[in-house]
Order: sequence, then C-alpha cells, then structure tokens
Amino acid sequence: MPQRSSYEHGTPNWIDITTPDPDAAKEFYSELFGWSWDDQTGPDGNVYSMASKDGQPIAGLGKTSQEMINQGVPPMWNTYFAADDCDEVAKKASAAGGSVMVEPFDIPDAGRMAFIVDDQGATAGIWQADQHIGCGLVNAPGAYTWAELNARDTEAATAFYGAVLGLGSQELDMGEMPYTMFNVGADTVGGTLKPPMDQIPNHWHVYLGAADTKATAEKRSEEHTSELQAH
Repeated sequence: MPQRSSYEHGTPNWIDITTPDPDAAKEFYSELFGWSWDDQTGPDGNVYSMASKDGQPIAGLGKTSQEMINQGVPPMWNTYFAADDCDEVAKKASAAGGSVMVEPFDIPDAGRMAFIVDDQGATAGIWQADQHIGCGLVNAPGAYTWAELNARDTEAATAFYGAVLGLGSQELDMGEMPYTMFNVGADTVGGTLKPPMDQIPNHWHVYLGAADTKATAEKRSEEHTSELQAH
C-alpha cells in the first residue's frame, strides 16, 4: 500500500537525514528522485526541511549541529518507529538495557518524539503521531521502502526490539549470512543482519525505492562524473 494514513505501533513511519550541508543534500535527492522541499523554521531558529513527492511527505532534512560536527559525526539517515505512547517506549528502552538519548518532547500539532539507543549502540527515533503521521508515501520509487538494522548480535537485537516495540521476528536461512525479519502482526516491517565489515558500527539502515535500481545508480554516477569534469 504506497499511500499511508496511519501506522501500527512498532512500524517504521518516518525517516530523516542530518548533514552539515543541507543545500547539497536537497540538490542531490531532488535530482535523483524528484523530491520538492518545504523549509520550516522552528522557535530555536533551526530549519527543518520536509521533502515531498506526488504531494505526499517523504522524509525530513536537518543540519548537523556544530557539536556533532566537532565530534566527527558523519551525515546520517535516521529511522523512526510509530508509537502509541512515546514515553512508555522510552521507559522500556532503558529497562531493556538501552538508554534514552533525547527525552520525549512535543512538536506542537505534529506529534511527540524521542531518540533511544539500543543495547548495542544503534539509535532509533520514536514518533507518536498527532497531525503528522510520518511518510505519506512508501514502497514506491523515490520513497522509503525498507529498514534494516546492522547488529553484531542479532539475537540480542531481536530481543531488545521485541521488548521495547513489541516486534515479532522470523529468521531466514540464507546460508553464511542469516537474516532476521521483524514483524508487526502479519506485516513484515524490517530486518536485521550482522554488519558486512567490522568497521561498520551498529545502526539502522534506510532503503529508498527505485523503478530501476541500476539506472538510478548510473544516473548519479554520470552526474558526479560531469561535476568532476566541470571542476
């Protein structure tokens, strides 16, 4: 179902990216997927940009804070999970061996959010919707389509997200690289596997849909080559 009007508790429902150069990110994703942008300035003066496609909200974009830049934090995508009660999920995260990185707070009219850290160091956003349900379009070209957790201990990860978000799980036999699917009821909503390289930290990975994966990758490669030649 590409268009969404609600999300069940525990289902990934929003994604956003933080980067030191929001303008470059806007240009990149606009050229690649045809996203349009709406800049919204908060009470603190920080700008949060909402991407849309076909009239539906797709993703968010914020600028990396100077503190995070000083700490060497790279640009990153964040995955948010729908919650019936954001505060309750935050409490469960702490009880399950994780922590709360950003305590629950309200975004007027939009919803209530928090950031948790799981017991292996991966961060996840929690979103309790009010008027903003999250992504209005999913599983379509240029839209969010899959959430995947890189975790060195997938059994521990499965137990953590089961306790905190109520996610069910099912392990797939993929030979040397086992893969565990996360479920909300009968719906498959994500998966987890071990990082392919030791240098990769535990994290939630975002996938965006493409009508033709190869053509989309080649399009960006050609644009990048042209940029280099222009310089």
